[in-house]
Amino acid sequence: MVRPSPSPPPDKRGGVRLALTVFGGFLCIISPIVGLLPGPGGIFVFAAGFALMLKNSAIVRRVYARLKAKHPQKGQWVDWALRRRSARRRAKRDRERRHEERRGD
Repeated sequence: MVRPSPSPPPDKRGGVRLALTVFGGFLCIISPIVGLLPGPGGIFVFAAGFALMLKNSAIVRRVYARLKAKHPQKGQWVDWALRRRSARRRAKRDRERRHEERRGD
């Protein structure tokens, strides 16, 4: 007798993820206001809010992936700033490729 595979357990942190996503959006919205204050505060507030949204929302990640496909250089900077594993893999692959090209010349 074959039993159907069990469904994955529900995400118990769904409420926390939603709260962090909303808080990240709030930080992104208030960053221009904080930017009016002396110093570079608005940039850091926006970066923190964007990072919270990107880490906790699948919808934001999909939108980010589309934008990154259209503007790869900007996406590369964001990946680097967020210290994403994909950015580290790409950087390592590019370093190895450049190293092989130097040896081949």
